[in-house]
Amino acid sequence: MSKNAVYIGRKAATLASRVLMLLSQLERLNEEPKVSDNDAMRQITGKILHLIQTQEKTRNEVASKSSGGMEIILSSLENTPDLQTTLNILAILNELLTVGGGRRTGVFVSKGGTAVLLQLLVSSSKDPPANEELMLHIHSLLVKVGLKDRKFGVKARLNGALNATLNLVKHNLQNYKLLLPCLQVLRVYSSNLVNAVSLGKSGALEIMFEIIGPFSKKSTTLLKYVMCFLCMCSSGMNARRAVDTGYLPTLLTIYQDWHRNDTRHRHVVIRKSILGCIKNLTNIKLGRKAFIDANGMRILYNTSTECLSVRTLDPLVNTSSLIMRKCFPKNRLPLPTIKSVFHHPLPHIPAGGPVAQLYNQPPGVDDVVDESDENEATEVDTENDTEYDEDETNDDIETDINKLRPIQMNTRPFDELRAYDLTFVLLPFFLSFVNFTPHIWKLIHLVIRCDRFLFCSQDDDFESPRSVIPPSSVNSELHRPIIIPTTPEGTADPDLVCSLGSLVLDTGVNGGSVDGPQDEGGEQAVLEVPDTAALLPLHDPDLYLEIVKSTRSVPAYTEVAYPDYFGHVALNLREPILERAYGVQRTKIFQDIERLIHSSDILDKVVYDLDNQRSVLIDNGESLKFNSKFESGNLRKAIQVRKFEYDLILNSDINSNHYHQWFYFEVGNIRPGVRYRFNIINCEKSNSQFNYGMQVLMYSVQDAINGSPHWVRTGSDICYYKNNFSRSSIAAGGQKGKSYFTLTFTVTFQHKDDVCYFAYHYPYTYSMLKMHLQKLSALRTAQIYYRQDDLCETLGGNSCPLLTITAMPGSSSNDHISQFRSRPVMFLSARVHPGETNSSWVMKGTLEYLMSCSPQAQRLRECYIFKIIPMLNPDGVINGNHRCSLSGEDLNRQWQNPNAELHPTIYHAKSLLQYLRATGRTPLVFCDYHGHSRKKNVFMYGCSIKETVWQTNVNTSTCELHEDLGYRTLPKLLSQMAPAFSLSSCSFVVERSKETTARVVVWREIGVQRSYTMESTLCGCDQGKYKGLQIGTSELEEMGAQFCLALLRLRRFTSPLELHNHNSHLLDTENDLIDTRSIPNITSPTTYVLEEDEPAFLEEVDYSAESNDENDPDLEPDLQDNHALPDPNSDSEFSRQDSLN
Repeated sequence: MSKNAVYIGRKAATLASRVLMLLSQLERLNEEPKVSDNDAMRQITGKILHLIQTQEKTRNEVASKSSGGMEIILSSLENTPDLQTTLNILAILNELLTVGGGRRTGVFVSKGGTAVLLQLLVSSSKDPPANEELMLHIHSLLVKVGLKDRKFGVKARLNGALNATLNLVKHNLQNYKLLLPCLQVLRVYSSNLVNAVSLGKSGALEIMFEIIGPFSKKSTTLLKYVMCFLCMCSSGMNARRAVDTGYLPTLLTIYQDWHRNDTRHRHVVIRKSILGCIKNLTNIKLGRKAFIDANGMRILYNTSTECLSVRTLDPLVNTSSLIMRKCFPKNRLPLPTIKSVFHHPLPHIPAGGPVAQLYNQPPGVDDVVDESDENEATEVDTENDTEYDEDETNDDIETDINKLRPIQMNTRPFDELRAYDLTFVLLPFFLSFVNFTPHIWKLIHLVIRCDRFLFCSQDDDFESPRSVIPPSSVNSELHRPIIIPTTPEGTADPDLVCSLGSLVLDTGVNGGSVDGPQDEGGEQAVLEVPDTAALLPLHDPDLYLEIVKSTRSVPAYTEVAYPDYFGHVALNLREPILERAYGVQRTKIFQDIERLIHSSDILDKVVYDLDNQRSVLIDNGESLKFNSKFESGNLRKAIQVRKFEYDLILNSDINSNHYHQWFYFEVGNIRPGVRYRFNIINCEKSNSQFNYGMQVLMYSVQDAINGSPHWVRTGSDICYYKNNFSRSSIAAGGQKGKSYFTLTFTVTFQHKDDVCYFAYHYPYTYSMLKMHLQKLSALRTAQIYYRQDDLCETLGGNSCPLLTITAMPGSSSNDHISQFRSRPVMFLSARVHPGETNSSWVMKGTLEYLMSCSPQAQRLRECYIFKIIPMLNPDGVINGNHRCSLSGEDLNRQWQNPNAELHPTIYHAKSLLQYLRATGRTPLVFCDYHGHSRKKNVFMYGCSIKETVWQTNVNTSTCELHEDLGYRTLPKLLSQMAPAFSLSSCSFVVERSKETTARVVVWREIGVQRSYTMESTLCGCDQGKYKGLQIGTSELEEMGAQFCLALLRLRRFTSPLELHNHNSHLLDTENDLIDTRSIPNITSPTTYVLEEDEPAFLEEVDYSAESNDENDPDLEPDLQDNHALPDPNSDSEFSRQDSLN
């Protein structure tokens, strides 16, 4: 060791021993205070201050808990009457808490230092004028201590320090040196809500408004703290006090002055703080009125538009936007009632049901504009929002173990359930024969064809689907071709194209003809309907028209939409997820605000109105023409607000006053090259995939005539935001202060006099389903058993198809008969929610694959018996509902106790499942196809007791919960086979709100372990092969086909001999599932997500972009890579002969 090091060490030890000696002397003086000791205390504290200022080790020694130095200093501060000694001690504390202050401040607080300082402040303020240096030291220390002491606000109030500091500010308004630390302390005081109210009562707001004023380059730091204090104190009771005093116009004037003079934008913080105060004052109704009266909308609108070109001023623009949106006068929707235009009488109305509540209300009650401050929703700026909810917790998880345990129960006697299979009891008798004669074999085929598993009559004809609906009176003459008059040059007349908005059904009711108008001066040419049959084997326009005639709708539709008639051919090109332009949301909001500021520019012209269909609408030929009077159509009203801008209002679900999301309507009289803006103004969800790249669908009749019958993604400047139309508390489930949301999009049309259709998603009507099923039945071969029956009749008088698909026994051999008898049942359903049309496209892919002639499809039919209900809610689909049936209820919430009259499809579907369980044929898999509006990819919801319990605080050990992990097998297979499927988005948690859904009821009451809801995105994918692309019908149909392939692979894991071994390979054992409990960041109520998996600008609902599961060594290599997916018709694995025997 060098001599220098030794010297330094000895000197440090000497200094440390010296400060300890001084502290010891100070302690003795504290114990026996005398007036003559004041000089000694001054000297000692002065020496300690000098040592602390010069030596870091000395500071550490004094602040250490072992030395007791902090207690001695605080005791001296508390007891000394001498001013200079007090100043010395405060200087010592300032030195200690300034450098390395975090730990030392904690020691100071733990030794009661906060209370000593507050008492000193109060006692020193009793005899004004207070010593300026003393007050400066005290408040400088309080600022440091207040940020570390969690009870600082309470201590300050109890010691009476609030008024002491406030009075000091009041008497020193021009003393900026003292004013700054006092304002800093007031800001810390006001972080406590009670303190903020108390300061407001004591006149703090009035004092602050004496300090702030017009633009000035002087004392800007001081002004920042004044504005911060006002922001914290301008809420609640203080807001009312400030508004009553008239401070809101003052703030607007000050903001204008700062905006005008701060040309270099050096004081954005001050300007934003002023806006923060205005924002707080406008949280109350009185403040919003004062804001409007002070011309605040125009002031903030003008200042904001001047800031749009400078990106650094975005905080000012965004805050101004929030204020203006909040203060925009609340309006009711321009409708006579928010109840649906259409009403359907019900067999009976349950007393406590939603329909009874809806129609028992006095007229107009459901439309009261609610401007209550209660439950005022916090404005959310989704301009730069992400799709993910951060730190979201789920309080909906079921915690009652008894409700999670499967409980098999029959709600109907077995004698009633027997009606679902009048002849199936004969089948075991025939199959018990070992040797079959040709005559007996024919009988077996006959019995197989009579196999029903469903409610049906004995005289049912197998060869053609039975219809319980009497056919409409139809003209025996077939529809003649649509005639298009042509000009002498042979070109199509553009005026006629405009008349092609919809086809009128020649039902004998309207007396109309489908012939086009005739042009005497031109030659006639037959309209060449695109040959979609070559591209769409299941589409037949003429057959579709015939089927529509027997479809029963509440509005009694007599028109057919052209996209449904022509058909849709999937695009060959991929449509990328739209990247939203920066600032589009606030631009649209400002355009809405212009309506209030420049009200004279608004046309407010009604151009389409279902509520007044008899009234004649004025048409000058300049406005667009709208229509939605066709199957699945939904548009209630269209209002032209500017020359090329229209507000659109959707109709509620029938017998309901809400559920606005699905839309499907026609637009005519359009001009090419013009940017039209459409605003759907009564959306209800708080956010949408339209904010994250999703586009609306458009179908051009002109393009279809030209040979391109496609639904295409379209629209620019798309965004989804809260508007100024108030929702009724009745429609909002009793919540007050709720508003509707606007979906806005801009479209530029390409063709003159074109007719275009817009839809929320690819339409799939009930008549389209019936057409597809009729075409599918023609595909059956001698090896395919296909049967279509009616599960029941709906409330609207439409049939609900039930399909049975399997394979005929290959021969009369014992092996084939045994295999036939042991086939498990697969139960599939779709479209319980009418607005989720993507589920029908997935189901279409499933049905087409099941009826295909590929070897894999044949083996799939040989493995299973498929029971399929492709559309559980025909009435809702037909009438353009989004979620409900004609009963006004969500059918997927009726599975626990369905009513045979109000929910016939659910009642009979559940009874069929109960029958299968009662006869020992419990389905191996139940899957209900759905669509999801707020997430990307395709994924599944399943049911698991363990995974539900793991997300709760229930004290149940894992070993007490016995559960087969086979419920994860099918999702795992899909994640390896289907490029759109995301395993990381799947959830197996049972939530209370979902206990009456099909998935949970079938799992719990029927005993189907593999009971799923398969959700398909309405937008697109953020992982795998289709990452960054919007989903189309081809991808949806592919998903349906891949689901079938996954079921074929599933048989390997459900074989009695192989189930245990293969499941252990596929699921990576139960321990891997248990490990998911320790994942660090669970940001979704239903999904485990790793934080680093989250992109920067994505979903509102959390889910991982990629699956983190390891590749399954038991599966083929080509299935372990989504970029090398198997061809359904050439998968080598499936081409090998493999049976269950």
